Amino acid sequence: LHRFRKAGYQAIDRICDYYYSLREKPVAAQVEPGYLRKALPETAPNEGEVWQDIADDYQRLIIPGLTHWQHPSFFAYFPTACTFEGMLGDLPACTELESVVMDWAAKMFGLDSSFHNISEVGGGVIQTTASDSALTAIVAAREQYHGLYPDVPLESLLIYVTTHTHSFGKKAGRVLGLRVRALDVDAAVRTGWGLDSDVLRTCVEEDRKAGLHPFIVIATVGTTNSGAIDRIADIGATIEKDYPSIWLHVDAAWAGVTLSCPELRDRAQIKGINKYATSLCVNFHKWGLTNFDTSALWVRDRKRLTDALDVTPEYLRTKHGDAGTVIDYRNWHLSLGRRFRSLKLWFVLRSYGIEGFQAYIRKCIKMNDLFAEYVRTSNTFELVTPPSFALTVFRLVPPATASAAWTPNELNSLNRRFHNALQEHHDQLLLTQTELVGVFCMRFAVGAARTNEEDIHRAWEVIKKTGEDVLKQSTEDRNRVAE
Repeated sequence: LHRFRKAGYQAIDRICDYYYSLREKPVAAQVEPGYLRKALPETAPNEGEVWQDIADDYQRLIIPGLTHWQHPSFFAYFPTACTFEGMLGDLPACTELESVVMDWAAKMFGLDSSFHNISEVGGGVIQTTASDSALTAIVAAREQYHGLYPDVPLESLLIYVTTHTHSFGKKAGRVLGLRVRALDVDAAVRTGWGLDSDVLRTCVEEDRKAGLHPFIVIATVGTTNSGAIDRIADIGATIEKDYPSIWLHVDAAWAGVTLSCPELRDRAQIKGINKYATSLCVNFHKWGLTNFDTSALWVRDRKRLTDALDVTPEYLRTKHGDAGTVIDYRNWHLSLGRRFRSLKLWFVLRSYGIEGFQAYIRKCIKMNDLFAEYVRTSNTFELVTPPSFALTVFRLVPPATASAAWTPNELNSLNRRFHNALQEHHDQLLLTQTELVGVFCMRFAVGAARTNEEDIHRAWEVIKKTGEDVLKQSTEDRNRVAE
């Protein structure tokens, strides 16, 4: 016990030292692939080693190989906003707290009371990731549909995602052996590449005529590519009126935390979610100040979930479970065992409070707006799509005074070159690329808990200088070819 206590104190000291020195570290790993295998023994030690040696090796071998997602200059993917409060909650590793905390979060987000655990109708459960949340919802939706139409063969069931939905939709189809159709929203410029009822209705009618049975629509509030938002109220009303057997799952893994701010709820589709969503997912470990893994899944009717997932052999039966006096979360997800994930979320929500949580979300959006304004006022960059919450998608472009117009292919080549050049600055910042309707571009996502406006300005200076250098060189190469 004494050694454990001492090691625990040392671990906390190392965590603090890591975060205090984080700004001085390179953002991305500066090691060669395969370095760790060369540095470690081929087998585990026969005898146990003292903690100090293990901890020293962690500092010496593991830390240098990390890409620091908590770095203030990490703007790639969606930064994870880990906090000391969340870390403290992750140190112990037990279900009533989960039920309470999920209701706290539901109320903070303004979710309808039917999603609250206390309602005993719907409720919330913490899953590992948005992928697991979607997979769980798909299983429940499949069982519900098959219960309504038992003669429908499984091979005719169809999962709906869109061309901008996260890859988990297609992966879930592979796992479950079900068809997946990506509804094409690439032409939906009017809705910012969001799904609406016109596209949905056309596809449902088309597939039903072909003998297929769409049974779930996975809609998104804040896509990874561009932050696009599907029109939840619009498609939900169509499903309720014309296709009531279809399950509507809303993936708000990244942007769902904006529901905590009342002024952002309309934009985040709260009315549509509250009225029409069958299930909703929000990842607190993405932009919610909590460590991985904390994916919140709410369902409007818990019975639809438990009917699909309840497998209770005798050795798992309990008096309170049989009586229904407690929530048995093993019937709310795929695995039997589960971590005590709610504790860290409880710590975060108690430590920050609703106002502190809201202030953090607003600060991130404000900093993203600052970056977007840098792009708008530049003559060598442009926004590819309007900023979405704390995400800006942009690209490098020649100034308006360029002697000859650049073709779409030339612009894409220019931006691939720009992206490659930015990779040389991984010690200063990290961004990721994407492609939107044939346009190669860059994503700038604000979200790390310790990012401040100075970090945004410093990142912009690197981006601007790199872009200017690439544009100058590319223009010279282009002119040389034209001669």
